Amino acid sequence: MKNILVIGAGRSSNILIKYLLDHSVVYNWRVVVADYSLDLAENAVSNHKNGRPIFFNVLDDKQRKAKIENSDIVISMLPASMHILVAKDCIAFGKNMVTASYVSEQILNLDKSASEAGVLLLNEIGLDPGLDHMSAMNIIDKIKEEGGDLYSFKSYCGGLVHPEFDNNPWNYKFTWNPRNVVLAGQGTARYIESDSYKYIPYSKLFKRIECIKILDLGVFEGYANRDSLSYRKLYGIDSISTLIRGTLRKKGYCNAWDIFVQLGMTDDSYKLQDSHKITNREFINSFLPYDKKLSVEEKFCKEFSIHFESDIYKKIKWLDLFLDVKICEKNASPAQILQSILEKKWSLDINDKDMIVMQHQFEYLNDGLPQTLKSSLVVYGEDSINTAMAKTVGLPAAIATKLILEGKINLHGVHIPTSKQIYLPILNELNEYGITFIEELV
Repeated sequence: MKNILVIGAGRSSNILIKYLLDHSVVYNWRVVVADYSLDLAENAVSNHKNGRPIFFNVLDDKQRKAKIENSDIVISMLPASMHILVAKDCIAFGKNMVTASYVSEQILNLDKSASEAGVLLLNEIGLDPGLDHMSAMNIIDKIKEEGGDLYSFKSYCGGLVHPEFDNNPWNYKFTWNPRNVVLAGQGTARYIESDSYKYIPYSKLFKRIECIKILDLGVFEGYANRDSLSYRKLYGIDSISTLIRGTLRKKGYCNAWDIFVQLGMTDDSYKLQDSHKITNREFINSFLPYDKKLSVEEKFCKEFSIHFESDIYKKIKWLDLFLDVKICEKNASPAQILQSILEKKWSLDINDKDMIVMQHQFEYLNDGLPQTLKSSLVVYGEDSINTAMAKTVGLPAAIATKLILEGKINLHGVHIPTSKQIYLPILNELNEYGITFIEELV
């Protein structure tokens, strides 16, 4: 019997764990689900005969090493900063590791030692990163094999609310880590367009948007991710003229979110004085100029040259930012307070469903003639637990784990899923779960 150790039983792990348990009888697996919250682990295992929930503290060296040594493969669904602890032990005990997180510099530095130990550290095998890599490389490789010359590649992805449950003026609800949403885009976005390097500072990021039509869902807004340039090497398209990767939101979101950026409410670098004593109204007022003749609402509209009937004002008001509601967040940064306010309004209700939307745009020459291909994915969640996010993060990692255990992925060192050996069988099986890209020549 093969032992699979899953570390982390949070929101993105449920469907991954279910896949492993569903296949455990046929493949003779034992699935150990380890989490600091034993309740989470027990709920994920759900009394399955081949599942074993355990309390797990990744910082306990003795426990961590013992569990990894007694496993055949390890799936780390921990916060990204903790993967290094698991990865080093996996190399020491000769165990393969799978994770959905970005490759950190620390993990990358383990490539040589992992290769020498005959160990695979497979990273970025989730949604974004993960499914984006695999679906893009599938088409990029096909274009190359058919003699095409790819000169433009744009890729956008977004975790959004299902259209049937899109019932607020922002057309948005949290479907993944709220903190990451609040801090998204900070830094400088870098990409290349028509052989010209472009840089967008955070202060202008949500003003520089592109409108993107996706199948029959209508038009979305895309804003650039922090670093697109590194994907030239990762995807083997070093000489490409245009390469942009970005995030999708519904129309109108970016202009309204930019208000928070301009005010400084997404800043996480300092703490507000007596933050637990202030109200929503005092919070937003603290970022507006002093003017005793105007109300907070009037100052806000004056600051951004908008009126009370504007969509932006209605979005901000809907968040209750002008109400005298206590925040109660001690020693909090502006970003932490904003997150607390948003979580009260943007959380998925128990009956809500989410939606994943992704689109790749390829422009290439085929026999000297220009071609444009769009490849689009839409995945809907089943409920607030079995979400589209959990499905598209968890299933690629689970399928990869199966393929590694079967010996069908036989690589060593640090990898992401850009090779055919990885992406072809995973994409093929994902089709069985309704995760299918629709291609359009336009």
